[in-house]
Amino acid sequence: MANHKSALKRNRQSLVRREKNRQAKAALRTVVKKFNETVAREPEAAKELLVSVVPAIAKAASKGIIHKNAASRKISRLSKRLHKSTAQGA
Repeated sequence: MANHKSALKRNRQSLVRREKNRQAKAALRTVVKKFNETVAREPEAAKELLVSVVPAIAKAASKGIIHKNAASRKISRLSKRLHKSTAQGA
């Protein structure tokens, strides 16, 4: 455990940041899961949902919650999944 005043503060700050990051990641996973479920059921409705999922992922990357390359990969895979399901449905 930290003993110096500054080290104690850094520990408190890291705990707060960790909790915020955990909540943000959980929210991001929820949005992606909802998108995936919608793609499976009704691909046409998922198109509108993708418009809200992409900025959520991009925002998480800009805040440092996920790496920018991971965000790009997730967006690419979700777009690919949507395109594949709409092509099959047509």
